[in-house]
Amino acid sequence: MAKRKRRTKAEIEASKVQELEQVIELDESTEKESLGLGDTIEKITKATGIDKLVKFVAGEDCGCDERRIKLNKIIRFKKINCLTEAEYNYLDEYFKEKTNKISLSQLKELTKIYNRVLNARNEPTSCSSCARSRINTLEQIYKEYN
Repeated sequence: MAKRKRRTKAEIEASKVQELEQVIELDESTEKESLGLGDTIEKITKATGIDKLVKFVAGEDCGCDERRIKLNKIIRFKKINCLTEAEYNYLDEYFKEKTNKISLSQLKELTKIYNRVLNARNEPTSCSSCARSRINTLEQIYKEYN
């Protein structure tokens, strides 16, 4: 019968720390919601450590980000609803203005369109970067119709 090697206190602590780091890494990778297949694959490769191996072999610019974006476009998890004719006409008028200012009534209407099309539950915001992000998303959707 072979004798089992006893682990030292330091080895046990190091093992616990390593396990905790893996749990934290998994939590970080599942933190953001996947938009599509590309994000899901990215989470899996990070959780398994494959991403580090690929970057070691292929270098920092291995093409993973481009692949992730393409896969997200091909297989999207969040369903985007079509614009109604009234919404399209509103966006058409809004984007033809090409202004950097937005009124409260415009912000409310754009938020209403954004929420319905993207199945979101956002409130109109005074945060300019948040509003700009939503408007940019609506503009991308609007351009798909042209």
